Amino acid sequence: MITTTTATTQRPATGTLPQATAEPVWVRVLLTTVALFFLALFLAAPLYIVFSQALSDGFALYLAALTNPDALAAVRLTLLVALIVVPLNLAFGVAAAWAITKFEFLGKGVLLTLIDLPFAVSPVIAGLIFVLLFGAQGVLGPWLDEMDIKIIFAVPGIVLATLFITFPFVARELIPLMQEQGTEEEEAARVLGAGGWATFWRVTLPNIRWGLLYGLILCNARAMGEFGAVSVVSGKIRGLTNTMPLHVEILYNEYNLAAAFAVASLLTLLALVTLVIKSVVEWQGERQRAAALEMRAEEA
Repeated sequence: MITTTTATTQRPATGTLPQATAEPVWVRVLLTTVALFFLALFLAAPLYIVFSQALSDGFALYLAALTNPDALAAVRLTLLVALIVVPLNLAFGVAAAWAITKFEFLGKGVLLTLIDLPFAVSPVIAGLIFVLLFGAQGVLGPWLDEMDIKIIFAVPGIVLATLFITFPFVARELIPLMQEQGTEEEEAARVLGAGGWATFWRVTLPNIRWGLLYGLILCNARAMGEFGAVSVVSGKIRGLTNTMPLHVEILYNEYNLAAAFAVASLLTLLALVTLVIKSVVEWQGERQRAAALEMRAEEA
């Protein structure tokens, strides 16, 4: 007589954690306390200080600081730079990610290294590079002077410095996403007769839209908050080449603390809005990935 033994897998009861993660209560309390302490110390406390100092002289003076002509000029320049830099990074990021993930070509590794270069170079060094290239005593300085083209201590220099600092964000967000997705869907579209643009708009772009939006949000946040490289190439001319971070520094150095914190609070509000949008994008992206995995599981 042959008896067959069937192995059954023991599963934890509903609401209980697996043994590997069932740590003692004191460990969970300690870790949670440490995390909350660091959040309070490095996030909540600075936010409270910024807004309390900004409103320390009253709401009327707070509004006066924000509506000051120099402050408004700094806000306009910051938005203008972001408006120029973000679309350029969008075009570069998509093109670079498409080339790196869909094609094999000579110099692919060099391109990847160059994309990561702004992460390794100090922003101040990046600003100095542009000064050495386009400054009055730089490599192209005499020629630019003859052509009456002003880059350093002008808006073009701020745009170039910000563009250099921010161009990895979109590309670096898209490259791993597009590598994970592979090329099967694009190849299927080409087999069905779709051209390159039709394949991109109808197949590739819908698959990467959340990652693309996430990269644009990070790029925009860095563009508006960049200080080091912009400080070197701008000249810090009031009303002309001062971005919001530079205007905060000037006000602070003049001991106009209420006005400095007022402009800083505006930057903080922009950062908080960016954080909320980023969280929504991440949530939508997770929902999309979960739906795709569930669809693939049903098909299997």
